[in-house]
Amino acid sequence: MTRAAALACLTCLALLLGAGAAHARDAAADDEVRLKDLGRLDGWRENALSGYGLVTGLAGTGDSPRNQATRQSIAAVLQNFDVKIAPELVSSRNSAAVLITATLPPQARRGATLDVTVTSLGDARSLLGGSLLLAPLKGPDGRIYALAQGPISVGGYKYDMNGNVVQKNHPTVGMVPAGALVESPVSASVLSAQERLTFVLAQPDYTTANRIAAAVNEGLGVGSARALSAGEVELRPTPQQLADLVDFVSRLEGLRVAPDRQARVVINERTGVIVSGGDVRISKVSVAYGELKVSITTENAVSQPTGVLLDRSEGVRTELYANSRVEVAEQPGGGFVAATHNTVTDLVAALSRMKVSTRDVISILQAIKGAGALHAELVIQ
Repeated sequence: MTRAAALACLTCLALLLGAGAAHARDAAADDEVRLKDLGRLDGWRENALSGYGLVTGLAGTGDSPRNQATRQSIAAVLQNFDVKIAPELVSSRNSAAVLITATLPPQARRGATLDVTVTSLGDARSLLGGSLLLAPLKGPDGRIYALAQGPISVGGYKYDMNGNVVQKNHPTVGMVPAGALVESPVSASVLSAQERLTFVLAQPDYTTANRIAAAVNEGLGVGSARALSAGEVELRPTPQQLADLVDFVSRLEGLRVAPDRQARVVINERTGVIVSGGDVRISKVSVAYGELKVSITTENAVSQPTGVLLDRSEGVRTELYANSRVEVAEQPGGGFVAATHNTVTDLVAALSRMKVSTRDVISILQAIKGAGALHAELVIQ
């Protein structure tokens, strides 16, 4: 080989290696996601609120007189308006006792609005057309954080008469959009006493935590992050970054990291859905399947003697007998599949081309997992 030809071969090889490396970098870049999509800062969380209230204005679909709590609540509400009436004299068919839930954001100022969920507490048939009376919403500490009221949006109905019932969706649960006003503001703090931040991973993983620390050190300065465990990464902002913490957190959330995924195949036997990563590997394995159908049919008949035998013979009578027929049939479509270092995607595609049903695919994947050839966690729902 001449010197020029050798140089040409080396050049081609370098181009091929460069193209392969570029393709690998592009594939890795496609797997990268924003840091804010992988978890949250410790201390930044929502707060649950709950309360008790009354829904009024129902068209006879409220709680029955058996619900003493509803009648007592109506009497208590009327007393606030200087109307005194005994609870046993209250008719509650146009009212319903309800539980109220809402979610308070990490930072909510006074006057902010919250969406409210209202659920029936008694035996009301429907909350359609009702309106929620003013009700306080409390946190786990017993403090009132918001006040809720307003018309309820149900999105369904239920009517019954003379034993006939017509129902759409679930009429005993409704929403009050922007139905609560925040009265006590809250503010989440993400800084610790040592002026550190902790990033908490939504799915703890050692490799992902190490990659996050490396990405933060590369993007925001060496020594800015350290992986404490599979689920926590400690962040150490500088005094200049602490002075503008919003900018620091904004830059932090924008960093892109390729999370490491655990090989997992999720199977829902009720619906026949199979979900897996495209790179879940299967070792060398052979799959033979088929379907054998055995059918046993029994025909019952009557043996009836003729009139002559009945007249001249003793002990002659009608007799019942059964004829059984056994049929064995092997359904077409059985076959043999050899998987050699394939992925689950390749195997499922091959089985689909052979018109294998989803139920059979699930059974095959379970058998491959039992044989130790499926290198992934098999989750059956």
